[in-house]
Amino acid sequence: MSFSISALVLFGLLLAMLIRSRSVGMGSAAVAVLFGYYLSRTGASAPIDQVMTALGNALPNFSK
Repeated sequence: MSFSISALVLFGLLLAMLIRSRSVGMGSAAVAVLFGYYLSRTGASAPIDQVMTALGNALPNFSK
C-alpha cells in the first residue's frame, strides 16, 4: 500500500503543531510562511523541489 502526502500539507501540519505547542510564536510562524512564499519565487525553488522529490522517491526503498 502506498501513501502519498503533499509537502505543503506536511509542513503546514508541522507548523500548526509547533504553534499549538507554543514552540513557535505567531510572529515566528508568520516569518516562516513569508520566507517559504518568497523562497518559492526565486531560482532556488527548482533545486529544492528536485531534492524533495528525490528524497520522497528514496524513502520507500529504505524499508525493503
